Amino acid sequence: MGLFNKILGNASAVDSSKLQEKYSRLLMENEKVELGFTLFRDVFMFTDRRLILVEVQGVTGSKVEYKSMPYKSVSRFSLETAGTFDLDAELKIWISSEDEPSICKKFNKSINVYEVQKYLAQKVT
Repeated sequence: MGLFNKILGNASAVDSSKLQEKYSRLLMENEKVELGFTLFRDVFMFTDRRLILVEVQGVTGSKVEYKSMPYKSVSRFSLETAGTFDLDAELKIWISSEDEPSICKKFNKSINVYEVQKYLAQKVT
């Protein structure tokens, strides 16, 4: 089921210590990865200072875009929970004063999306 969820674009949790080690060159001194998720080839991490998106591009995956968004840039966010027949939940994040969400990520039912939104709420306020 894990591969199926990844193909559909659903986020799966990743051990934060593994992300800390793998992406250490992106992190500031003493910055700590606190939550991390993977979507097929892409990764998004919540650190103690910012949100980092790692987007693998192209068929070969040799081109990678790294996006860094400080929590102070998040203007609002929403959480759409799963319905009766829908097993996924979706987190949307707006950066600054944009009309459309800058980030939209789907989570499968194995992830407690309420904990993710609680974490984000603590960082944004």
